[in-house]
Amino acid sequence: MTTVTTTYPLPLEAADVMGILPHRYPFLLVDRIVELEPGVRAVGIKQVTVNEPHFTGHFPGRPIMPGVLMVEALAQTAGVAVLTLDGYRGKLGLFAGIDDCRFRRMVVPGDTLRLEVTVEKLRGMFGRLRGVATVESEIAVEATISIVIPRDQQLDGGAIDA
Repeated sequence: MTTVTTTYPLPLEAADVMGILPHRYPFLLVDRIVELEPGVRAVGIKQVTVNEPHFTGHFPGRPIMPGVLMVEALAQTAGVAVLTLDGYRGKLGLFAGIDDCRFRRMVVPGDTLRLEVTVEKLRGMFGRLRGVATVESEIAVEATISIVIPRDQQLDGGAIDA
């Protein structure tokens, strides 16, 4: 289930990422994938701009990217790393947990967030990945992300059949 027969020409631009992930603006938080080894690792880029909707309230006069959105950007990069494997292509990945998360630097408009994710474990419908987001080689956030790829892939709500 973890074989790779499809190759992806890099970089993957936002339109390519939208072909892998279901996220759309304003919640697509990965602008580009610059490195990709399906099932092993991915590196994404997020250009942080002042016109993003969360900056109107976080915080007026001092825009700072919310930490939860930085973790979500790591999770979306993780989704690209996993969902580009042939056995997972076209599926939906969901958060199962966030561990060892540390915020180390503020991220502000004008920053380029580099999102590096490495697959630590991927078996069946469960996975664990380590993510580190940096700005100019300085760590902004790091976390271990657990994911589940449910058998029930319907997006209409209700219980998750994991």
